[in-house]
Amino acid sequence: MNKKTKYIFVTGGVLSSLGKGLASASIGALLEARGLSITFQKLDPYINVDPGTMNPFQHGEVFVLDDGTETDLDLGHYERFANVRLGKDSNFTTGKIYYSVIQKERRGEYLGGTVQVIPHITDEIKNSILLAADGVDVAIVEIGGTIGDIESLPFLEAIRQFRSDVGKDNVLYIHLTLVPYIATAGEVKTKPTQHSVKELRSIGIQPNILLCRTQQVLNDSIKEKIALFCNLGKDEVFTAIDVKNIYEVPLNYHQEGLDEKIVELLNMWTPAPRLEAWHDLIRRIENPKDEVTIAIVGKYVDLRESYKSLNEALFHGGVFNESKVHLEFVDSETITESNVAAILSKADGVLVPGGFGSRGVEGKIMAVQYARENKVPYFGICLGMQIAVIEYARHVAGIKNAHSTEFDIDTPDPVIYLMKEWYDEKTDTIQKRDVTSDKGATMRLGKYPCKLVEDTLACKAYCEDMISERHRHRYEFNQEYLDALKEAGLIISGMSPDQTLVEIVEIEDHPWFLGCQFHPEFKSRPMNPHPLFRDFIGAALKYKKSKN
Repeated sequence: MNKKTKYIFVTGGVLSSLGKGLASASIGALLEARGLSITFQKLDPYINVDPGTMNPFQHGEVFVLDDGTETDLDLGHYERFANVRLGKDSNFTTGKIYYSVIQKERRGEYLGGTVQVIPHITDEIKNSILLAADGVDVAIVEIGGTIGDIESLPFLEAIRQFRSDVGKDNVLYIHLTLVPYIATAGEVKTKPTQHSVKELRSIGIQPNILLCRTQQVLNDSIKEKIALFCNLGKDEVFTAIDVKNIYEVPLNYHQEGLDEKIVELLNMWTPAPRLEAWHDLIRRIENPKDEVTIAIVGKYVDLRESYKSLNEALFHGGVFNESKVHLEFVDSETITESNVAAILSKADGVLVPGGFGSRGVEGKIMAVQYARENKVPYFGICLGMQIAVIEYARHVAGIKNAHSTEFDIDTPDPVIYLMKEWYDEKTDTIQKRDVTSDKGATMRLGKYPCKLVEDTLACKAYCEDMISERHRHRYEFNQEYLDALKEAGLIISGMSPDQTLVEIVEIEDHPWFLGCQFHPEFKSRPMNPHPLFRDFIGAALKYKKSKN
């Protein structure tokens, strides 16, 4: 057991979507700014083994790590706010925990004993926390769900026990709760917070710090009232005020003195935090010199959480170009030949993101055709690249029936298809798959290398000829059509080092048109925007100026 590491457990009460992920990420950013090494972990109470097969409308985005692990979208916040690269031990679900325990039971590892929630499930949870925390100064562990939910109880019991296991000086409990402002009464109400803390204390956890999500700055009398009823000192109650921009949160927490209190309670010495980069980021966000409008043509447009990393990466590109980025979400099912120009004419750039399923595909193809023919900057990501290939094959290369076998299994010209055998760089093995494989088993997931071609948009963006990006997809570019498409002018600007997988496509005689098979949004950071998003927004700015 690692005695050096300190552990911060972040829980939430009253209701969901309070922002535990952002709170955890911001705490990590502040501790990192103090010179500490950190890591993050998310413990989710749902029974799915991972979120990979969950509906984006219910769960939001699936965030993919370098090692191919499909995780909760909060891990995207963690990686964007701090200089960390997370892995498979950074996200555990109830399903993953129980699956591991059941496998051990089947192997006889419990010596014929009765397997129970306590101690076997809770021990498995505690072991998973230790796996993620090895070798860092502070491990920040977020517990998904809301206090009072039956699903969260094993995780809460595990972190209650954990304090005894590693020592009380090495564990800190931070509870995020709601202090609503009631406009008709003209005051904030502390009762929801009191009840939430009471629920948490009833299972044996006394929070050390309260983060109070609120619309109003909490004055001393309100903090004193909360502290009194929650068995805390006034200096352990902090305002987590609503912000216009999520990147303000670390600075707000610092202004409240949260990071100073954390290191005090954990009995750690650190230098003062270096927050110059965060201040500079906020300055650039608040003082844009221009603005652009990007049309995102997809099918999950009613729930912005489905494209969380994408939205943030576009925002990062805007910050770099000192521009405000307006996102216009377009439901691809509403696009027809007669209205595509009207829908997209005001956009300075068109982006088709990743996705699965046939719904709205023809609308996406029309959007790509409009962007190509009208020389509007176009960025296709994963499915967006495949759609671009289909559109180009149909309307430029003369392959009229070009399609993907994902959408038409009987298409005579499968320019996009389910690749049944391919080399996995991470495991150094040949992977095989077909339509009967489990959904997860048919995916190319995680980090893969890509060799770029000189004098292309991709190579100019990255300024190097070998890159590595994260993938999450099943279908690939069919190389049987490679020569025909290249002869028609399609540029293959990035391929796997063994030349078996097409990774990036571009077209000739266009200011900026690029499709990539991977998901660059997963690696974009506010202070280090992804080069493709940086250049896409830059191209959109140039296009806007050329129209005026």
